Amino acid sequence: MRTVKQLLESKGHDVWGVSPDTSVLEAIKEMADKQVGALLVLDHGKPVGIVSERDYARKVILQGRSSQETPVKEIMTTRVVCARPDLNVEECMAIMTDRRIRHLPVMDGDQVLGMISIGDLVKAIIADQQFIINQLERYIAG
Repeated sequence: MRTVKQLLESKGHDVWGVSPDTSVLEAIKEMADKQVGALLVLDHGKPVGIVSERDYARKVILQGRSSQETPVKEIMTTRVVCARPDLNVEECMAIMTDRRIRHLPVMDGDQVLGMISIGDLVKAIIADQQFIINQLERYIAG
């Protein structure tokens, strides 16, 4: 099974983030621009939270708050669940399922290495299963 480190090597290490004082509107624009569903909230380069489309829907839209006037720090999730680079894809899937989250920052100590999504994990699992199927088909035909 592929590790998070291997997944990031193929996916890339891009991490998009905003500061805690960024308006929610700017954060949502950044998510749309980068085509991602969550951003790390960084204070002096250190992660202090994560903000997602789900946070926006539940803590801004449903509460009738202003996207333009609300800072990210008021809606971000502060207890950020992270993955280590040595975890495998199945372990990360279990974490995401158990915690009901869709994005995992990848940290090595206090260094952010990347961000993985549930979609990245599903894609990796499907690719691994397809590889196994192809190998079995060759073995049977062989």
